[in-house]
Amino acid sequence: MDLILLCAFLPLVTVAWGQYGDYYYGPYNYGDNDEWANVYRQGFNFQCPHGQVIVAVRSVFSKKEGSDRLWNYACMPAAQSLGEPTECWWEEINRAGTEWYQTCSNNGLVAGFQSQYFPSVLDREWQFYCCRYSRRCPYSCWLTTEYPGHYGEDMDMMMYTYDYYIRGATTTFSAVDR
Repeated sequence: MDLILLCAFLPLVTVAWGQYGDYYYGPYNYGDNDEWANVYRQGFNFQCPHGQVIVAVRSVFSKKEGSDRLWNYACMPAAQSLGEPTECWWEEINRAGTEWYQTCSNNGLVAGFQSQYFPSVLDREWQFYCCRYSRRCPYSCWLTTEYPGHYGEDMDMMMYTYDYYIRGATTTFSAVDR
């Protein structure tokens, strides 16, 4: 009886796996290691091409460079199940030298970042570029706390499937650590 169920079930699993197999991303191509969205202590603007969203974030910290970070991003097309982007906008600015938490409003997904460094507080202000798609994004949001665990750690965060999107971010700020 178990063998009959296995023989009936196995083809269904194979078909279902084949339908979702193209949603897996392998390692992201950030470009050469020297290609960063910014240089230390400078502003930058990074936007994915139309119809794509941020799926990977890499960052390297340097205390000697003003406690700043280099940033790099990777984009991929949003899942076809989300439809086409209907509108994109810049969210409010998250000011330097403060703690903040922000998600894209109106069910948007992060498709870019704009940032400016402020040497007086050794911190950056941030603005998210968000896009909403014609079909609502199904989600259960949670905030990951593993990237980075400490302000000076490097990070390399990747979304491996179409089922996960970056919708926002949070930061901490310490006047002592800067």
